[in-house]
Amino acid sequence: MISLSLISCSNKQKADLLVVNAVIYTADSSFSVANSMAIREGKIIYIGKDAAEKYSAGEILDAGGKAIFPGFIDAHCHFTGYGDGLIRWADLRKTSSWNEVTDRLLQFEKRATSPWLLGRGWDQNDWEQKQFPDNRILDSLFGDKPVAVTRIDGHAMVANSAALRLSGIDQNTKVIGGQIVRDGNKLTGLLLDNAMELVYKSIPELNSKQRRSGLLLAQQNCLAAGLTALSDAGLSMQEVERIDSCQKEGLIKMRVNAWLNPSDENIKYFIAKGPRITPQLQITAIKLYADGALGSRGALLSSPYTDDPHNHGIATADESYFNKWADLAIQNNFQLCTHAIGDEANRLILSVYSRFLKGKNDRRWRIEHAQVVRPGDMDKFGSYSIIPSMQPTHATSDMYWAGERLGERVKNAYALKRLMQQNGWMPLGTDFPIEEINPLLTFYAAVARKDLSGFPKDGFQPSDALSRQEALWGMTLWAARSNFTEKINGSLESGKMADFVMLDHDIMTISENEIPHTTVLLTFINGQTVFKKQ
Repeated sequence: MISLSLISCSNKQKADLLVVNAVIYTADSSFSVANSMAIREGKIIYIGKDAAEKYSAGEILDAGGKAIFPGFIDAHCHFTGYGDGLIRWADLRKTSSWNEVTDRLLQFEKRATSPWLLGRGWDQNDWEQKQFPDNRILDSLFGDKPVAVTRIDGHAMVANSAALRLSGIDQNTKVIGGQIVRDGNKLTGLLLDNAMELVYKSIPELNSKQRRSGLLLAQQNCLAAGLTALSDAGLSMQEVERIDSCQKEGLIKMRVNAWLNPSDENIKYFIAKGPRITPQLQITAIKLYADGALGSRGALLSSPYTDDPHNHGIATADESYFNKWADLAIQNNFQLCTHAIGDEANRLILSVYSRFLKGKNDRRWRIEHAQVVRPGDMDKFGSYSIIPSMQPTHATSDMYWAGERLGERVKNAYALKRLMQQNGWMPLGTDFPIEEINPLLTFYAAVARKDLSGFPKDGFQPSDALSRQEALWGMTLWAARSNFTEKINGSLESGKMADFVMLDHDIMTISENEIPHTTVLLTFINGQTVFKKQ
């Protein structure tokens, strides 16, 4: 039985909170396990055995034998975008057809207040007809109301004719690093990668009040999932300042590592001043994109897609662009965190990184996703201390069709274990809202390599599964290390911030199939309860 009680003080050392009768996985470097800890002024002052014999506190949490873990850290997500989406996007995830997408849009339109109708989450790979849709049905249903619906991975969009007109897209429009798809002389409304930016720039901005509301809704869902810190991948100056303001007002309690979009504004206001690391907000990284996504056939491959023999994918920028940002990062001591999915994109970024890093180092430059890597390129991660930052649920989402895209190359895709072994550690994330926000699904996908129905029986390419210990480190200590915050959080050790979660089941010992059904009972940040399951 879990209880939280108040007690009178004694002559023992003083603490604010004692946690007792628990199984505490510290996730420290030796992966030690304790049964109690003492917390004062938001920090752990003792962790080990029988804290109540040494300390007294005004508050005691009796865990009733439940398992406690460091607060989970999502090493790659889109927190701000997720918050915006909660305010104004129709949820199109898990739709079974384009008709279901349009049905959801019709329902969402009844309560939407924006002049644009927006949605996100469709995935044609889940449909019986797996071809990309076009905008004909959108035009017939919504007429002059601009409509734009984004694929689940954020690398493809279908926009109706009204949205294309308002965005200035016509037969003569050209775009670098993306594609405006045509059927003969007709625009289909399908836009890939950088082409989508032409539409996004035309969509009216949310006001400050709406954006703050979105951040708070997003945080509420994160805390319920046991997330106490995260990396928000790609932000403008205004978005970073909004997070900073909300944290200073006590509204945002989560720790945020804010990655900067590559803009002149961010160079001036942040990058030129050097990295910023505080317990609440870290500004240490620049987010770049080397290619698109595998699901939309925008991932850059060295040879054509097996199911699309005239397509190699999309290079979002040339090598000189990445050289420019790598030089800027070196000069200002910033990380680079570059999205690379296809084997050619990974080879390009590994080549650029290695040219600037020159060998072993502690700059912690990262390749985000690292989904398809040639065997001959894998050792570059270790040789140049390049960190593969991966999202295990991408493998279990893509496994049904990845082989059709890649052919034999799929054997070198989603190589969690092999890439983790390059440096001996690896940060893990979800990439939400592309995947579910739940870090326990990250843990399950990493160790089981199965979907929620237990398919496939032996796991998808099971030799690349992580151990439970490695998976937990990936979403705690290693995730913190990837953000340069391992002295602040990521493990439960004396002197660190008291960020922790209590689960209803022990994910280190229960059967594999029980892991996805485990829930968060309590979430603490700075020793304070920020979520309690009702």
